[in-house]
Amino acid sequence: MADQKNPIGFTGENKPPNLNRDLMQGRALRSGILTGGAWVVAVIAAVPLFSVLYMLFVEGGSRFGFDIFTELPPAGFEMGGGFGNAIVGTLVMVGIAAMISIPIGILAAVYLGELDPNSKLATISRFLAKVLTGFPSILAGVFAYGAVVLLMGTYSAIAGGVALSVLMLPTVVLTAEESMKMVPQRMKDAAYGMGCTRSQVIWKVVLPTGLPGILPGVMLAVAGAAGESAPLLFTALFSNYYMSSLTEPTASLSILIYNFSGMPFENQIELAWAASLVLVLIVLVFNILSRLVSKRRV
Repeated sequence: MADQKNPIGFTGENKPPNLNRDLMQGRALRSGILTGGAWVVAVIAAVPLFSVLYMLFVEGGSRFGFDIFTELPPAGFEMGGGFGNAIVGTLVMVGIAAMISIPIGILAAVYLGELDPNSKLATISRFLAKVLTGFPSILAGVFAYGAVVLLMGTYSAIAGGVALSVLMLPTVVLTAEESMKMVPQRMKDAAYGMGCTRSQVIWKVVLPTGLPGILPGVMLAVAGAAGESAPLLFTALFSNYYMSSLTEPTASLSILIYNFSGMPFENQIELAWAASLVLVLIVLVFNILSRLVSKRRV
């Protein structure tokens, strides 16, 4: 029988199992080796990232100041200067791309996720959206060059925004569709039971409930578009001045980095490092915002 010293009632012949972990046993040893290997691979993969960030903060931080956000890019032998026009141009073109891709992407996601998700058109559209996620960015620039630049007869911020919207669209569509699928069916059934129409269910229930999942995808798409350079070479080109119209060549941070990094002038190279740091910080801000929004959803 059990007593105070042996409340469970184990006898000498019936001892409790040893629950202490022996690291030299087969499974424990294999688990430890695989865990250590995963840590080693993760550290090796992080070395290039942190080395690039270190170089950006060291090289770009030395030139960081208020003047780089307000002044114009300098000529070859000039000293000082900045890239305020490139920051404005980048934000304007990303804004144009967002105004094009976000409404179209969300409407397409509504059709794919709610209106007719099992139709042949939806299946083909979903497949094409997934294909576009791996679409070479330079081909988006070629498309916008043929569709907008040749039609308008000039490089412009509009053409750059169209090229970036092509790259943003599949990310917005796929993330929005998945977010809408996560909306509980009982919420939709309750709305239908109250007499709501399908359009009312979509605009009053599905979209507001799925919004915390849609926003991270939108922000990630915006962050990716902000760092693109190849499409802008074909569409926006570059300018050394602040933009006065959407229908003229427009500066961007990525093209400024491309141009200045190949120049034999120390001042331009320093500005290229500083512009790289600013661009990384912009992308980092959008990624952090997407993480915060997704955490709020959970």
